[in-house]
Amino acid sequence: MTAPVDVLRVGACQTPEILGNPDAALDCIQQSAAQGAGYGTNLLLFPECFLQGYLTDEEHIHRYALRLRSPEFAAVLRRLAPVEPTLVFGVIEADNGHYFNTAVVTDHGRLVGSYRKTRLMPGETVFTPGEDYPTFVLHGVRYGINICSDTQFSEPAARVAAQGATLLLVAAQNMMRRPVATRFKDLHHSIRAERARETGMWLVSSDVTGTRNDRIAYGPTSVISPQGDIVAQVPLLTTGMVVADIPAPAPPR
Repeated sequence: MTAPVDVLRVGACQTPEILGNPDAALDCIQQSAAQGAGYGTNLLLFPECFLQGYLTDEEHIHRYALRLRSPEFAAVLRRLAPVEPTLVFGVIEADNGHYFNTAVVTDHGRLVGSYRKTRLMPGETVFTPGEDYPTFVLHGVRYGINICSDTQFSEPAARVAAQGATLLLVAAQNMMRRPVATRFKDLHHSIRAERARETGMWLVSSDVTGTRNDRIAYGPTSVISPQGDIVAQVPLLTTGMVVADIPAPAPPR
């Protein structure tokens, strides 16, 4: 099955949490790409800081952060070169003495671009906030990226929409202490639906699921329409992929 030429077929992956094991993260990407091939996906989305795992302690960051122009990241790209869909996944990035919570866009082992999270949480002081909101085009669909807590604010999504984007990809990682996770379990969708309605964009999110000590990650990984409706979702507390066709805008008449 292949996507029609006038749509972008997106697969959003709800994955286990993988910490400090980039090889395992790359294995997961390759396995998901094999699964997505059956659906004819053009783009696969993965969670926040997915390559190295989302921990904000300095030891983890210093050990695993990568420069995007480094030989180490070049090796990551070589490994992903056979993957057919465009990939969007979270990376802990190092650059000029600063660390960034970044999402990269890659295509057949080529770095297309990146987005650095702009609205950091109080516990993310190890990171420097990003400043730019790049957008990208695939199959006629212009899209941009937000990362997790970016969506709690209107501006990051609005800055993407202002460039003519019709799709917002959200890489998230909501492994939280249980009381907080339970409280936010249903709030994630209401927050993201508000961003979709405000901007008129489709919103596709990817998150982790599972438990770690006193923490739990429910998800959600889902597709929200420009009207704010949840049109597809991976069930909470399960791994899997949700696939959606995002239509390309009609050409001006």
